[in-house]
Amino acid sequence: MDHGGGMMETNTTNGTTPVHHKMMMMHMTFFWGSHAEILFSGWPGTRPGMYVLALFFVFILAVVVEYLSHSHLIKEKNNSNHLVGGLTQTLMHAVRIGLSYLVMLAVMSFNTGIFIAVVGGHSVGFLVFGSRVFKRTEIPPYEKRTDLPPMTC
Repeated sequence: MDHGGGMMETNTTNGTTPVHHKMMMMHMTFFWGSHAEILFSGWPGTRPGMYVLALFFVFILAVVVEYLSHSHLIKEKNNSNHLVGGLTQTLMHAVRIGLSYLVMLAVMSFNTGIFIAVVGGHSVGFLVFGSRVFKRTEIPPYEKRTDLPPMTC
């Protein structure tokens, strides 16, 4: 048996004939390495370039989640159609939640590199879209800041 992750082979007996089963083992503790499965079966595989692509992909996903969490894309107008605005807001919420769950599932691979990429992506996204660093004007406390309500855990 292989307890380090990857494939595990078990032997059982079907009457008189031995049967070999191969099962995929999932890490239940953080590990460091490029041989991991993230989001999809067989991805990123064993090639280091694909692992780097996976790190970049989850980093960008985390940045996009922060962008959607701090964006103000729906323009307020006096004669605006509330139905269209509400549907747009709902669609943005669904996309943000879907991407958030993808990021969460990537972290559940227990790969330390993926975890660092996700935390870095959320941090960079917050720095650019949520912090005061890149804001030019002071926003009064009564003014609406984002289209979507804050995410809660």
